[in-house]
Amino acid sequence: MTQPAALADSAPLVALSRLRATLWLGRHVLPNRVFAAPMAGVTDRPYRRLARQLGAGYCVSEMITARPELRDSLKTARRANHDGEAAPIAVQIVGTDPEQIAQATRDNLERGAHIIDINMGCPAKKVCNRWAGSALMQDEDLAARLVEAAVAAARPFAAPVTLKMRAGWCAAARNAPRIARLAEAAGAAMIVVHGRTREQGYGGQAEYDTIAEVKRSVSIPVVANGDIDSPQKAAAVLQHTGADAVMIGRAAMGRPWLFGQIAAFLERGVLLPDPPPEDWRDWLFAHLDDHYALYGEAAGVRTARKHVGWYVANLPGGAAFRQHFNTLQTAAEQLTALRRLLCGALPSLPLPLAAA
Repeated sequence: MTQPAALADSAPLVALSRLRATLWLGRHVLPNRVFAAPMAGVTDRPYRRLARQLGAGYCVSEMITARPELRDSLKTARRANHDGEAAPIAVQIVGTDPEQIAQATRDNLERGAHIIDINMGCPAKKVCNRWAGSALMQDEDLAARLVEAAVAAARPFAAPVTLKMRAGWCAAARNAPRIARLAEAAGAAMIVVHGRTREQGYGGQAEYDTIAEVKRSVSIPVVANGDIDSPQKAAAVLQHTGADAVMIGRAAMGRPWLFGQIAAFLERGVLLPDPPPEDWRDWLFAHLDDHYALYGEAAGVRTARKHVGWYVANLPGGAAFRQHFNTLQTAAEQLTALRRLLCGALPSLPLPLAAA
């Protein structure tokens, strides 16, 4: 199995001609092949809007439960909010019952979604303990039936259904290629594979041989995900796997411009520098304005802390600032503190690197 370090060190340029062809997802043309991964508690509407603005060609929502008793909760309503979001709008759903998955598909398409993604990749215990998320990879028959149910429910809307999964449940059961074939037969339009097993969680390193095998196993687009934290790494992963696109998760937290940097490198071979502080400062304030508008004052202040922490982590005094920022109780206090930190000239520093 190819070692991730060796892959990163070689960092060869991918054959860019293959990536210049138009990529379709159902009836939707995707502007590029750099996608933003769905992450619970992170990729809400404000994050997705900023990611698209800064170069992501496609974004997927936080996962929305298919359980009917939670369908009308405030948490679900916020996760299903797409106001002002550019098309195509993709919603990820999670569940274990085909009928519930079908109903959740219909509900979200009626609310304005254009694409449905099924979560078979989340490694969180509270999800897997319900046999949802990556736990579904242990039951290949059920996994296929969930895709079939979503595809059938989406058909009247002419909406594609996609699947995000892991390489397998554990090192001894890297069954993503088999599930990929089943999903394609059930009507899936695209497959995303994170190169870790559920057993790994987010530890260890992602591997890409399984993703390459998935790509060889199906004829629909395959997207590579996991530990892609630079333009060079994205190119190397695409070359190694033959995948059609990359999906970026944790590496873009606090670095939303990474999407545009990767897209520029893949499309034109250009390495864009990190933006100057006056640019990302403006993006951060715009992000927070949208964030407070979605969540309201109390929840917005609380949930803004992690986003700001990612942005400032590598700035001089960033750790102390974050500790202070986490004590602030109003949006006005948070914005005032940020203006005091960012009003002077700051060096253009790379912000936090955390692999997807």
